[in-house]
Amino acid sequence: MSKIINVILSGGVGSRLWPLSRKSKPKQYLPIFEGKTLFELTVERNQPLSSQTLLVGSKQNKDLAKPFLTQVPHEIIAESVPRNTAAAIAFAAFQADPDDILIVTPSDHLIENQEAYQEAINQGIVFAQEGFIATFGIIPERPETGYGYIEHDGNTVLSFREKPNEETARDFIKKGSFLWNSGIFCFKAGVYLEELMHFEPKLYSSAEVAFEYAADLELDVEHSQLIPSKSIDYAVLERSELIKVVPARFNWSDMGAFDSLFSYFKEKGHPVDERGNIVVGSQVHTVFVGLSNCMLINTADAVLVLDRAKAQDVKQVYELLEKENSALV
Repeated sequence: MSKIINVILSGGVGSRLWPLSRKSKPKQYLPIFEGKTLFELTVERNQPLSSQTLLVGSKQNKDLAKPFLTQVPHEIIAESVPRNTAAAIAFAAFQADPDDILIVTPSDHLIENQEAYQEAINQGIVFAQEGFIATFGIIPERPETGYGYIEHDGNTVLSFREKPNEETARDFIKKGSFLWNSGIFCFKAGVYLEELMHFEPKLYSSAEVAFEYAADLELDVEHSQLIPSKSIDYAVLERSELIKVVPARFNWSDMGAFDSLFSYFKEKGHPVDERGNIVVGSQVHTVFVGLSNCMLINTADAVLVLDRAKAQDVKQVYELLEKENSALV
């Protein structure tokens, strides 16, 4: 009998949320969302919709995730090296039965309005049962340059668009036929593998070999490094004729950068001064003089002072520190 499995992807570092997010504790494991982590909230949110949780993530994330999985039936596939989402999802599909329905969710998204979420996912499950690959697009609230977009007509996908500049984002909103790309998917395991084998035979075969050589669902470095690194978007979604999009109304943020975190903190009553400045991680009295829309992020070993308009640029700071082999990453 087929099952509905929540596949949780947990492999990223969250470099745009440095210095809060580090390799040792990525953003999805920070207990800063009213005392809970994004990973914990992801598990809880999908429990009513699935009979099992299947985590695909790094070996390090495996240890971080375990405390949040004790109350649910689960399995963990541990990657030795990151090979992007197409391969990660293939590993989950190999572990499942072909008719099992996979609800694939990132572990670092903040989603509120559970009723609307379940309604959207249930529509995706219907599409999956019919042999389609469902993706979920969020009805946009504003021009946003940090998200990818889906152009659609009802449930039909017309195109996938990369993160736009400000002018293009405004044009998308004006047209009214664009959705934010949530990075959430739903399909039968066998359908995904068939499409992956069709469009990316080398990726499929090398991922299959790596999975066969896995010991207790832990993949080795040697075989994993032979897998082409591609996202599910490039490998399958932008090429398949089986795609359906579900326009969704649940509150969603990928918590990818500090502008998203600012909006969350402000909504939850975190102190913000009259010029839109905010302090995170410090109780020391802090005054911003001549500055607007800035954030001060304080940790034990690093301080970040950020113009929120440059939130996406924090990744460059992280990459520079990583290049220098800094202990701060």
